[in-house]
This record gives sequence, structure tokens and C-alpha cells, in this order.
Amino acid sequence: MRISPAITQRLAKGVLILATISALGVLIFVIGFVLAGGFRHISWSFLTEPILDMGRGGGILPAIAGTILMVFVAIGIAAPLGIASSIYLAEYTEEGRVTQTIRFGINCLAGVPSIIFGLFGFILFVVILGFGWSIISGGFSLAAMILPTIIRTSEEALRSVPKNYRDVAASLGATRWQVVTRSVLPYALPGILTGVILGIGRSIEETAVVIFTAGSAVQMPKSLFDSARTMAVHFYILAREGISNENAYATAAILICTILIINVFAYSLMHRLMRGKS
Repeated sequence: MRISPAITQRLAKGVLILATISALGVLIFVIGFVLAGGFRHISWSFLTEPILDMGRGGGILPAIAGTILMVFVAIGIAAPLGIASSIYLAEYTEEGRVTQTIRFGINCLAGVPSIIFGLFGFILFVVILGFGWSIISGGFSLAAMILPTIIRTSEEALRSVPKNYRDVAASLGATRWQVVTRSVLPYALPGILTGVILGIGRSIEETAVVIFTAGSAVQMPKSLFDSARTMAVHFYILAREGISNENAYATAAILICTILIINVFAYSLMHRLMRGKS
């Protein structure tokens, strides 16, 4: 007995809707469970006091400072390198084996587990270069981890720019660099900024890379060469060692809220810039 196309269409649509609702349900349950357990223990003193007794008391101010400094170092290195690399791949190279090989390598790096970047950063920055467990070591390692993502998103944004923009600018006598900076980059800016902001979100939530390269000192960092722990590492240590479930839940809730805010900001910025272009 043959099922009619209309029934097949309804069945397929029903299965897809059910899968979507299930995925959203799991996501909402996890986020709600963590937030419900964490918000009860969040206070102003928790955000502004130093870490005491290895996390059993006090707040998470050093972890917040370590997170901010490490993300600034990572983005300060990865964003310029990633955007420049994507411009070269999208605007200055012809399609061929070399370009395909570079893209293949970037895609492979994007899929490498984060702990591999942690081991790489530990060997290169901590041991060989002698930076020790420090914010600078963690920032460089995070930059290496998010660099492929920024290159891929930025290149896709550049390639989404219509060819007419380039042709018109070139017909008016603009050089290749002028075409890129005045015609292509302004149009691709929303996609590029979205990739950079999402890279910030991934840096904030990362644990394996940071714990291998930046250490987990509980003191307030005074320079980029001091060891520091991020909020993600702080949560991991509190939960793994069973030091304080209350503070672990509170730290996890702050992490989730931070990442949600970053993602919402990224998408709202992208849509706002796209509306400005239309």
C-alpha cells in the first residue's frame, strides 16, 4: 500500500516538530535546573569578594577578573589574525590545491578536541617559552583554539558579499585593497563580528585549555604573567572536589547567563547591522 505524498509530508513535519520540541525541552530543563540551584546563592558579596578557603567561602571576583583578562588576550590575538587570514583566502587567492589544503587544515583544527590545545599550550608556552602557568599562556592557547572558528566564519561572511560590489568598485579604478576595505568589509561586518563574539563565548566556557596553561590560582591576578583561574575552571574544581555545591551552582548560573547574554548580543547585533545595510 502506497502512502500518499500529503500523509508523508504531515508525518515528516510531525517528526521534525517533535524533535525540535524535545531538543528545546532538554535545553530549557538543563538551563532551568542550573539557574534554579544557582540564583539562590548569588549575591553582591559573592560577585565582589575574593575566593576564600579554596572556594568554600567568599566570592568569585578573582575568577571574574581572570576570565576577562584571558578573553581579552585571546581575542586580541585571534581576531586580527583570523580576519586577516579570511581576507587573504577570500579575496587574494585563486581556487586551487593550495587554497583547498589550507581550508582543509583549518577545518581539521576546528574539530580538534580542546584538551589537545591545552597540551599544546602547556608544552609551548608554559614549558618551552617559559611563560609558566599564567594568563598570557592561557590567552595564547585560547587564541589558537578559536582561531579556526573566526577564520571560517569571517571567510563565509566575506564570500556572501555579492560579486557586483567588487565589480563596481573595480570598474571605478579602486585597487584590490580599496575594494576589500570600502566595499566588501562593511557588508561582511555583521558576520565577522558574530564570529568574533561567539569566539568570546567559547573562550569564557573553556576549561581544559585553561587549566593546563593558566593554572588555578585563587589570588587576584596582578599582571598577565600571573596564574589565574577562570569561572569555568572555578566551577569545575568546586564540583569535582565537592568543595561547595552551593558556590558551584552559583558559578555555573553566572556562566550560563554570561554566555546567553553574549549569544543574544551577537545575534541582535548581526540583525541590526543587516537591517542597516538593507
